[in-house]
Amino acid sequence: MSTQTVSRVINDRPDVSPQTRANVKKVILDLGYSPNTIARSLSRGRTNTLGVVGFGLKYFGPSSVLTGIERKANELGFSIILTLCEQFEGGDTDQVLLQLSAQQVEGIIWAIPGFIDSLDPSRMVKEKLTIPIVYLNRDCLNSSVVVSMDNRSGGYIATEHLFEQGYHKIGIITGPKTWWEANERLIGWREVMREKNFTDIDDLIFEGNWEAESGDRGFQTLKSKNPDLDAIFVSNDQMSLGVIHAANRMGISIPDKFGIVGFDDLPESSFYIPPLSTVKQDAKKLGALAVTRLVEWIESESDQECDTQEKNLVSPELIIRQSSVREKALISHT
Repeated sequence: MSTQTVSRVINDRPDVSPQTRANVKKVILDLGYSPNTIARSLSRGRTNTLGVVGFGLKYFGPSSVLTGIERKANELGFSIILTLCEQFEGGDTDQVLLQLSAQQVEGIIWAIPGFIDSLDPSRMVKEKLTIPIVYLNRDCLNSSVVVSMDNRSGGYIATEHLFEQGYHKIGIITGPKTWWEANERLIGWREVMREKNFTDIDDLIFEGNWEAESGDRGFQTLKSKNPDLDAIFVSNDQMSLGVIHAANRMGISIPDKFGIVGFDDLPESSFYIPPLSTVKQDAKKLGALAVTRLVEWIESESDQECDTQEKNLVSPELIIRQSSVREKALISHT
């Protein structure tokens, strides 16, 4: 058995007979041979390494995205170099990108909230870098691949569900408006409110910070401005916990007197009292899709255009639990 034949089998070349391939694989298994993938990739002028720039890993969504990225990259034979940017400082972008480029990554996944201008790599990509970048959760950029959760749809289906359950006046607690996701969920809520002929809705909006305490504070603020408020769409499950706590403290019964829908579907959300209705976002799927699109771009060695955005949207799912379901006898809205 020649070394060339063994090499063809290891590299999955087609010019080997099935019987020879089976014999070579048996010998490899018997010997316990493991190919040096790093050496092989370098011999081909490849590093099989992806750069990932992330933020907010203390939150459920971003941390789940990273898990999806790592798993999919490993499945496709890539390793990742992770850079975390917890503070938004002007000028950091260039340094981060140059460091990743120096480490010879073949592509980058940019998982930074889309409305943070101080960390926007698009200018440098055009001027200095030639490696592809896939962006997560932001508005579409020219000649770029953007992979996003359909947050707008999530906000829409959550708010529509509350109206279907017979609630009449529905507020929203958003995430920080510097986050693209928070603004998209707000737009979805606004679309339903407009369809229901609500015009003066500024007093129905409270900007939270993703933390439970801001949910508590947001509930009190919205309720004081709108005594007839009977439901809230909350832009994440952690803030929903604060809303539930505040409502219980004020003696407001959920769901018969007040309805709540959250966003994320935290593992703990089904154990809230009452169990929380929520919009489930498959953040791991989002991370995996980002890796798939980036590797496709690397392998094709061709420019990607933004007209693929539709296939790069991950659809959310409404999970209905007790916090938003009223008994039929209570429903007067149809």
